[in-house]
Amino acid sequence: MSPHLGHRTLEALAAESRPLLDPRELAPRVVHFGLGAFHRAHQAVYTEAASAATGEAIGIVAVAPRDASVVQRARRQDHLFSVTTRSPEGSGPRVVAALSGALHLRDDAVQVDSLISSAEVSTVTLTVTEKGYHRDPATGRLDLADPRIVADLALSSQADAAVQTVVGRLALSLANRLRTSGAPIDVVSCDNLDGNGAVLASVVRDFVTAADWADSDKVLAWLEHSVGFPATVVDRIVPATTQADLDEVAARLGVRDELAVSGEPYTQWVLQNDFRAARPAWEHGGAQLVDDVAPYQLTKLRLLNGAHSGLAYLGLAAGCRTIADVLATPWGAKFVRGYAADVAATLPAGGPDPVRYAESLVARFENPAIHHELRQIGSDGSLKLPQRWFTVLREQRGTTAGEHQTLALAAWANATRPDPSSGGQLFGTTDPAAPALADCWKASSVGVVSRLLTVLGAEDLAEDSALTGSVEALLPAFGAGAVLL
Repeated sequence: MSPHLGHRTLEALAAESRPLLDPRELAPRVVHFGLGAFHRAHQAVYTEAASAATGEAIGIVAVAPRDASVVQRARRQDHLFSVTTRSPEGSGPRVVAALSGALHLRDDAVQVDSLISSAEVSTVTLTVTEKGYHRDPATGRLDLADPRIVADLALSSQADAAVQTVVGRLALSLANRLRTSGAPIDVVSCDNLDGNGAVLASVVRDFVTAADWADSDKVLAWLEHSVGFPATVVDRIVPATTQADLDEVAARLGVRDELAVSGEPYTQWVLQNDFRAARPAWEHGGAQLVDDVAPYQLTKLRLLNGAHSGLAYLGLAAGCRTIADVLATPWGAKFVRGYAADVAATLPAGGPDPVRYAESLVARFENPAIHHELRQIGSDGSLKLPQRWFTVLREQRGTTAGEHQTLALAAWANATRPDPSSGGQLFGTTDPAAPALADCWKASSVGVVSRLLTVLGAEDLAEDSALTGSVEALLPAFGAGAVLL
């Protein structure tokens, strides 16, 4: 078996596969929550480029909220990993030097708190997905009834508490930062949420308010003027890594990389230029700094993410496995273009042109080198769809637009059916609301769409008989595996 990737094996790599800088020179300056594939293929790459261009050698200490095994894998190979860019023309892995440490949210609580409290760390970033914000779907605010949030609030006066949530850890450590150095800091959400910066600021402040510390008012005031929560847009298709991918990377590099990831050639990072502290010069990696992220954010969220979800549920119904498989059907590209035309009228001015954006999506989705599993994209729909679809559906009510939105909604509804053989959802997708969604199918199929939408907190859409009726009329066809487009 090949040796593991690490400092000792770097010299054995081909020149084109080596990092842009010496990983042993990295100093911890950024804390990142979410040691997942997307972070490694996106923000870590931008940060390495910033370090190489400026000579600052900025190290990221990545914190895994749940999976302690990924921390051990990172430590075993000196926090190095490879990123393979996959295109129809070919692909090749390159080792990235951006991580200077890896910690676990609960097991290493003291170290995480110490880093965020330290004036040496000026930036915190997050890729914890929609579920990591613990929001009440009805209000969008922090869900103070969530058992994990309740537990964290009970422990929040202890600096070394084994906090369960990223929100709790952030609130506690930011308060400790004020009580020590008081140095400004930026907390940057890189998740697919509308107004992600404001959302993150809101849940952190809600936690501090509910915690009711003796200095809560002082902490809230400091958060307002010394902690930046800039909005961002992140984009790169990063499929889940398979064993075949790991074997391929080992053969190409000559060393074993248990953290290998791959992604499409396209990558984007747009950041609101609203920082309170020193930050990595991500623009050297191609990041855009803008005054208003909203046009880019809504275009990406509603067009790319919205169409991606729609393709996932349509493709699952048709028996496809990957996004590229869906685009190989006679209707895949047609859906993307039609969906974009439906959504275009809801987008603000100042962002990408919807027609050209849709054509770029078709080209990206068609990439046969990217095996992006539909089950991965279709999971956690109850958390993703309110952000991606529901605002558009509300804005389209009473108009003739929305044919493709209706089709996508029907495909999602069909995918929530319980599978008697597995006990899970019909196509193997996972969802925190799966039990409640399954209950919606126990009664008559009449009214099922209304019940499903109610579970997702969209009571107004659930009461729209024209919408729910149109969606229900499509369910028999999806149940038979037909896509009527």
